Amino acid sequence: MLLFQLVVAVALAVVSSAAPAPSTHALHEKRDAPASDWVKGARIEGDAILPMRIGLTQTNLEKGYDFLMEVSDPESDKYGKYWSMEEVYAAFAPPRETVRSVREWLAASGIHGSRVIQSDNYGWLAFNATVDEAEKLLKTEYHEHEHKYSANVRVGCDEYHIPKYIQEHIDYITPGIKLSPVVKRSVKVKRESSLFGIPAGRASSPAGSDDSQTISPSAMSLPPDIRGCGLNITPPCIKALYQIPNATLKSPGNSLGLYEQGSYFNKQDLDSFYAEYAPYVPQGTYPVPRLIDGANYSVSLNSSFNSGEANIDIDMAYSLIYPQTVTLYQTDDQIYEPEEVATTNLFNTFLDALDGSYCSYTAFGETGDDPSIDPVYLDPAPGGYKGQRQCGVYKPTNVISASYGQAEADLPIKYSKRQCNEFMKLGLQGHSILVASGDYGVSSFPGDKEANGCLGPEGLIFSPQYPSNCPYITSVGATMLYAHQTVYTPESVMHVNLSGTAQNFTTAGGFSNYYGQPAYQQAAVAKYFAEANPPYPYYAEFSVDVNTTKGIYNRIGRGYPDVAANGAMFRAQTAGTDFHWYGSSLASPLFASVLTLINEERFRAGKGPVGFVNPVLYKNPEVLNDITNGTNVGCGSQGFRTAKGWDPATGLGTPNYPDMLQLFLSLP
Repeated sequence: MLLFQLVVAVALAVVSSAAPAPSTHALHEKRDAPASDWVKGARIEGDAILPMRIGLTQTNLEKGYDFLMEVSDPESDKYGKYWSMEEVYAAFAPPRETVRSVREWLAASGIHGSRVIQSDNYGWLAFNATVDEAEKLLKTEYHEHEHKYSANVRVGCDEYHIPKYIQEHIDYITPGIKLSPVVKRSVKVKRESSLFGIPAGRASSPAGSDDSQTISPSAMSLPPDIRGCGLNITPPCIKALYQIPNATLKSPGNSLGLYEQGSYFNKQDLDSFYAEYAPYVPQGTYPVPRLIDGANYSVSLNSSFNSGEANIDIDMAYSLIYPQTVTLYQTDDQIYEPEEVATTNLFNTFLDALDGSYCSYTAFGETGDDPSIDPVYLDPAPGGYKGQRQCGVYKPTNVISASYGQAEADLPIKYSKRQCNEFMKLGLQGHSILVASGDYGVSSFPGDKEANGCLGPEGLIFSPQYPSNCPYITSVGATMLYAHQTVYTPESVMHVNLSGTAQNFTTAGGFSNYYGQPAYQQAAVAKYFAEANPPYPYYAEFSVDVNTTKGIYNRIGRGYPDVAANGAMFRAQTAGTDFHWYGSSLASPLFASVLTLINEERFRAGKGPVGFVNPVLYKNPEVLNDITNGTNVGCGSQGFRTAKGWDPATGLGTPNYPDMLQLFLSLP
């Protein structure tokens, strides 16, 4: 796929206004209100070059949910009869008539066909155009926009028009009302799931120590390796909590996939973890590399990229599923990686590598990668990746865990819906996608939008998280044991004071402002509202105006998390130091490991993978350990409290491996 780099010069002279739209044209998109952080400036000079992209309307996207339920609902006759990638492609590709009509319009407008790039799946058209050409084509004006709080400059228009007869064929055009940057964004905002690590000192003795002053009396009669689980979570603790057996199977093609971005693992740290906490995993056991767009495989012990996230994901997975392997989807070179962790790119180059058509397919007004958000390769920076962008080079694993996320409001709704749609396609093919719900309760991380990470002029409106808001993934919240508890006592919501900006570090949950409640969870959410009755004013609308609404959460939004698992006091090494780790970043690979083990047993029984598990679990919540203690605070509130059944703090609960295994083995 050809990639274009925006070349824009600021006009110093007066530029004539765009001609009014003729009666044959219709308004296609219009900005409802000025961008709050951007100041509209001068017109762009006419001979500057713009990379134009026209997103073509896809077919059958409105049927995607029903298609997915057919293969995921345990009561469906088609349960487990997953689609091939070719079938998915054929179901959603735009009709050829759409491509022909738009091409003819461009040619009639002076954009010769030789200038237009067409994707293999017909999903988009792209070409370079001067500002003069683009303004005449779309009956608009392009202006520069300066950021109020930085030196960033973007270009865009307030509205644009297209001929009425092709309006049904076009989803979205860029540059347009979505501002496009002249250079890559440089907003410095932490965006990965907020994993925290604290050096493990004598106040928290290693699990298995026989220190009666730190281990509760009720734990002293337990086997040595699980006595200290109220203070130190280790693999034996996790296995005892959820009745997970020691793994013995290694079915071909059942490797557990881990998505990593901005954090790399260190081999010495992994080996130290195995030696201390999982000695059954041989030294030198490292993940299968699936490196995307110039990503490194591992880094040195003291590298700034050895931040802990990748280490603990791999530690958690191997300690539960070995001898099965872990596959590492490490994305992007070290030039883009730090920027992505600090800005708003999530998953696109990863999805590119799994599905070549995603490099260029269009949905919800977004076509392939977005240069205003995603990395652009070739990377011209010194040391940047100079190869071609990798499209469709890796087969997705049956289960993939991602411990990354961000505020829903930080991403354009059409951008996030396009990715969510791709997760639906992966579910259709039998893949399970799990993500960490987040770690700041009903808010985002401090400094996102407001100082406390909340929405609205007073910072009181709850801020839902992406991609947990997507109804096609399994969102995993975090739980914990208290110091005096054992693995045989019920867990609570993960909620700890880690000082500084993490004084209320607690599992995230809430309700989306972008997506409605999927049918599979409506009964569970209704039960929660009826019985728990959260004491807060609410609204019931999407794309809410947070400056005027009187509510603080969306009563009709998709609820998350779906499930939970332990996410506190996990012992693991990073940069040679033994830490306690906290966060839903731990919970997602843990639950993903459980699904991987269940897949092993299904394969042994001659069955297929579990695929998208939400419909099965919501219809059979008894196979999970219900969590009924704790709340996920934030935004000046107590957040959402747990309740019997599903709740927006711990979902349906934590895994009960024997019951889950029995259920999934009973299904076709």
